[in-house]
Amino acid sequence: MSAFFDVAVIGGGPGGYVAALRAAQRGLNVVCIDDGVNAQGEPSPGGTCLNVGCIPSKSLLQSSELFAQIQHEAAVHGVKVKEVSFDVPSMIQRKDAIVRRLTQGIRLLFEKNKVTHISGQATLREPHDGLWQVQVNEQTVSAKNVVIATGSQPRQLADVATDNTHILDNRGALSLTECPARLGVIGAGVIGLELGSVWNRVGAQVTLLEMAETFLPALEPRMANEVRKAMVASGLEMQFGVSIDAVERQGDEVVIRWQQGGNVQETRVDKLIVAIGREPRLSGIDLAALGLASNGRGGIDVDALCRTGKPGLWAIGDVVRGPMLAHKAMEEGLNVADQIAGLPVEPVNFSLIPSVIYTQPEVAWVGESESTLKASGIDFTKGHSLFAGNGRALALGQDGGRCTLYADKRTDRVLGGAIVGPQASELINEIGLAMTFSASGEDIACAVHAHPTLSEVIHEAAMALNKQALHG
Repeated sequence: MSAFFDVAVIGGGPGGYVAALRAAQRGLNVVCIDDGVNAQGEPSPGGTCLNVGCIPSKSLLQSSELFAQIQHEAAVHGVKVKEVSFDVPSMIQRKDAIVRRLTQGIRLLFEKNKVTHISGQATLREPHDGLWQVQVNEQTVSAKNVVIATGSQPRQLADVATDNTHILDNRGALSLTECPARLGVIGAGVIGLELGSVWNRVGAQVTLLEMAETFLPALEPRMANEVRKAMVASGLEMQFGVSIDAVERQGDEVVIRWQQGGNVQETRVDKLIVAIGREPRLSGIDLAALGLASNGRGGIDVDALCRTGKPGLWAIGDVVRGPMLAHKAMEEGLNVADQIAGLPVEPVNFSLIPSVIYTQPEVAWVGESESTLKASGIDFTKGHSLFAGNGRALALGQDGGRCTLYADKRTDRVLGGAIVGPQASELINEIGLAMTFSASGEDIACAVHAHPTLSEVIHEAAMALNKQALHG
């Protein structure tokens, strides 16, 4: 059996399903082939993000944060709670329900936009008569254009087998049915910090082991140190400059042998999360056989417009260069779909893509940092504003953290910014919007911000760029 399409998208994650929907909206005949399934074995598009990444982790973070607030913050509001307990299975059930709702929503969007959805493992073959060939479920799909959006997978620690029973990747860490007494996490990046925070809040003794010497190098040291102190105060133990010598199971324990500054140490835990980053997933994509170049990090080499160099073959998201972020993949999916439809586009500007860590406090940044500006020799100004002087933050009981803006000293154009504090994930988008339209610090300062709101920290930081801050 064979079928013909204008566009075949391989992968149903954020990049893939968005590319498929936009191409269909442009009047093209589209198929999206995805091998994602849920715990019940049912087709489950949405990729890592919706199934075992962004969405489920944020659900667990919200549940565990609510528990922590009731335990530690309710009394100051006059809310007296005599006894509070936590039910892990209920938290997991809530997470699963949210995931199911969103993944089913994608299938409904496919139906609404007349996108054919095929569940199964796709294998890309060379073109025949000018059409790319995709094999899936003993069926051959022919397409003028193929968009590779196969995403990424957890990077494995050498000689350490992930069983998702005792030694976990992100999938296993999101599906624990009880809180471990002792939890180890190798890696203090986004995944390690977020998942470590979840289980720390609900009672685990958490130890994070990070190979890098510094914590959150994308932030200026003062902000990174503020985040580190807050996380340590919450109960997380954090070690940096660590090298892992061995990880092994001993009965129901996991033993981690590691070194720091030449000192050999041993940590015993009940569960271990390995969170040392992600790598491109190329299942069904044979680079050599297809004549595709590698990008040097295990993915596909593409140009600024996501073209592979082969006519009609595109690649987007985690499988190509740039940050491995769902919203970056989405933007590239829109970009490629419009190109296939014959519309003019501009390359995705990576400097406008925000990064977020949904810990407590939240951390977000976009554009240039102080270190990158200094390295590039750009003469810049810096404006600070503290949440400690923000009325809304005080009312929320979350007055730690700050906002920092960076602007070109000559033009006052905003070049980047970082926020540590409540709702940083939402606030960072105002800075990104300002940068998108080449706004100056004065432009932000002239915009009237509602009072009292958290966004006033951005307004204050913008005024501070020109030494006109009122509250700092």
